[in-house]
Amino acid sequence: MAQAAPLISIPASPVPEGGTAEWFGGADGARLRAALFVARGPARGSVVVSPGRTEPIEKYFEVVEDLQARGFAVLVHDWRGQGLSQRALSDRLLGHASGYAPFLSDYRALTDAFETRLAKPWIALGHSMGGCLSLLALAQGEARFAGAILSAPMLGLMTGAIPPPVGRTLALVLQAVGRGAAPVQRVRPGAAQETFETNILTHDRARWERNLALIAACPDLALGAPTWGWLDFAFSATAILARGGGLARMTTPLTVVSAGEERLVDNRAQRRITQRAPAGRFVEIPGAFHEILQETDAIRAAFWREFDALADRLA
Repeated sequence: MAQAAPLISIPASPVPEGGTAEWFGGADGARLRAALFVARGPARGSVVVSPGRTEPIEKYFEVVEDLQARGFAVLVHDWRGQGLSQRALSDRLLGHASGYAPFLSDYRALTDAFETRLAKPWIALGHSMGGCLSLLALAQGEARFAGAILSAPMLGLMTGAIPPPVGRTLALVLQAVGRGAAPVQRVRPGAAQETFETNILTHDRARWERNLALIAACPDLALGAPTWGWLDFAFSATAILARGGGLARMTTPLTVVSAGEERLVDNRAQRRITQRAPAGRFVEIPGAFHEILQETDAIRAAFWREFDALADRLA
């Protein structure tokens, strides 16, 4: 019998109706959290929502309600190393990873654990890191999904003043010499925190403040800087997809929704990789920052038009 797990509720974002969370075991026994939300009425199918780096299940409550209103059951999960799932390091604020294989094994364990409770057809919905890993799973043979839609997926990294090849080499070398658990960038004590005006994630102040309130209500959900090990994982995962990674054999309908004002991931890589998939469709939303599903109503509506078009095709 599954062991119940908590879901954090705040006034601005209560737990959607029909939702329960539970712990499940990752492939290596890691204690991971997932939440299942039942459909309203007869289910049209199920959507497996895979958040981006730092994002807990609770950040997607609004998305869950959007999907429930469309008649879908929804499964959302915390990747290992974030949310309330098992953290990799004693300093739980460091976002660490040891390659992409554990993530893919966890994804398989998740879908296996909930398979009998998820009405068909299945749709994969992944954001950023979650989009990269969802696509990697599909490209490497996960065949139970009827379709996939990815929000600003991490298919290439923007590395600022450091050229990507230099960043890739640094991450590889530091991981190899045992420095993989060190943070990529240390935050200086007393350094000014990001404000809404300086953020590059969303233009929507209410949603920005809601997400801050969620972390304030449960600090255990917080995640800080990535480590060099996490960066090595990100470069490795995106490199596989850039080389093909089975995409040419993937017949699953795929929609990639790109943010027009992206500052974190590479839109050109998204377009190139989408073109490798036989049933791939690439759409860019003008004016959107990275977190498309946390954006303004107009930007979110553009995403939901693409989702509805995909869902209708699958029906």
